[in-house]
Amino acid sequence: MARAHVTTTINGDVVDFLCEADQTLLSALRDELRMTGTKEGCGTGDCGACSVTIDGRLVCSCLVLAVEVEGKAIDTIEGMADGENLHPLQKKFLEHAALQCGICTPGILIAARSLLERNPDPSETEIRYWLAGNLCRCTGYHKIVEAVLDAAREMRS
Repeated sequence: MARAHVTTTINGDVVDFLCEADQTLLSALRDELRMTGTKEGCGTGDCGACSVTIDGRLVCSCLVLAVEVEGKAIDTIEGMADGENLHPLQKKFLEHAALQCGICTPGILIAARSLLERNPDPSETEIRYWLAGNLCRCTGYHKIVEAVLDAAREMRS
């Protein structure tokens, strides 16, 4: 099968890569581009571990073909921090111990950032609904929700 050439923007940088026509964006990120922050949890779009944004829209990268991102802007967990400076959500996840094994954490962080970009002052209920597509198998969601609420407060001030 002929490999497709894709040019896209990932975390603000123009990127070119080759991929199979049936290769998922998740696979291309991890295998072709060596961006392993985005995790595979289920491969069926049910767990949210592979969440990224494409042109500002939150998606499961396991459900998107890599060839579909031609000319689009993708944001992944690798672009969340500014060099050594963590994003406020990343800081609050650490402060609130809102992670354990870490498989779900990148996807939850991307989803939470997407929420806060749309709604800088979400309620606890809104956060829970927004993050409902992200499954954590290690811990409850209380610390995660508290971290997002705390980050939102900090980002508003």
